[in-house]
Amino acid sequence: MFGRAPKKSDNARYYEVLGVPKSASQDDLKKAYRKAAIKNHPDKGGDPEKFKELAQAYEVLSDPEKREIYDQYGEDALKEGMSGGGGGHDPFDIFQSFFGGSPFGGGSSRGRRQRRGEDVVHPLKVSLEELYNGTSKKLSLSRNVICRKCNGKGSKSGASMTCPGCHGSGMKVSIRQLGPGMIQQMQHPCSDCKGTGERINEKDRCSDCKGEKVVPEKKVLEVVVEKGMQNGQKISFHGEADEAPDTVTGDIVFVLQQKEHPKFKRKGEDLFYEHSLSLTEALCGFQFVLNHLDGRQLLIKSNQGEVVKPDQNKAINDEGMPIYQRPFMKGKLYIHFTVDFPDSLAPAQSKALEAVLPPKPASQLMDMELDECEETILHDVNMKEEMRRKQVQAQEAYEEDEDDLHGGAQRVQCAQQ
Repeated sequence: MFGRAPKKSDNARYYEVLGVPKSASQDDLKKAYRKAAIKNHPDKGGDPEKFKELAQAYEVLSDPEKREIYDQYGEDALKEGMSGGGGGHDPFDIFQSFFGGSPFGGGSSRGRRQRRGEDVVHPLKVSLEELYNGTSKKLSLSRNVICRKCNGKGSKSGASMTCPGCHGSGMKVSIRQLGPGMIQQMQHPCSDCKGTGERINEKDRCSDCKGEKVVPEKKVLEVVVEKGMQNGQKISFHGEADEAPDTVTGDIVFVLQQKEHPKFKRKGEDLFYEHSLSLTEALCGFQFVLNHLDGRQLLIKSNQGEVVKPDQNKAINDEGMPIYQRPFMKGKLYIHFTVDFPDSLAPAQSKALEAVLPPKPASQLMDMELDECEETILHDVNMKEEMRRKQVQAQEAYEEDEDDLHGGAQRVQCAQQ
């Protein structure tokens, strides 16, 4: 949080409202607030303004971060910090969260929410065959589980004390001066208790977990990859991540990563396959065996008299990918045909082909018109190499223009001197 350095203002009023010294501990604050709040509660004939003032004071002083800012900079700093956050809390909400329900009847329906642990995400590489047929993989993982010897207390006696460094919040706030009138407020986990908010006496630490409250455990998970699953799809194991006291255990999540296949490409429910034909096969018919992803051999052949053109596509129904959770239904298998033409033909081959192929289109040019035409020569060209050569030439021309421009500027400057 960046802002102007707040001016010094009254940083003792909240202590006076609760009737405690500035050195008061969290326990002292709780006792003082409990006593004063019950006495001044409006349901018991107390002053509503006084009750609101008590709640505001306790809200600030019971929060280590806010208390530190209040002690250093007073109320003005807190008002500036909360001006964009919607203000403070309802004093009755604070009273109910403190007492667990009003002592004058009724109760709070809101319980304290447990913190949720982080999910652990692992990539899982799978082949296209495994996604087509389905598979099962057993994986050994290491995770933290709550220590059974101390039941996650971390100590032999089960006792712990509030960390004095962070007052039990698990977080510390540091304020750094960035420059004249500018400060930066940073929040970070307490280094004394590693963010737990508790400290355990060294002699009282559990012998199994050494006061860490958790111990490592090896676990084998069986990951079932169902037919038709896709690249990037997640398989979750609920509540199998690292355990921690007072925390809802997160999930272990495996993310499927499909390995590239040398022959097949997948797009959703469909499969794509490339096959090259010779010119003879394209003109006179073909047949070949396609080895499918499940080991079956499919006979692929053309119809009698059919001619396959270059870059033509054909499809086979129900030979694509199984549809996820409906494995008896499948997409299409598309075959993309390319045709390999011979580099050249002997004169005899050309005449033989001319005899069986459809006749050439009749020339509409007269001999006299042909005599007036200029004859040209066709050359083979690699378009990728041609484009690359032109880019290099354009770059060289640009650099020459830049050199001429800078050289001219220098000459003009020298002439002026």
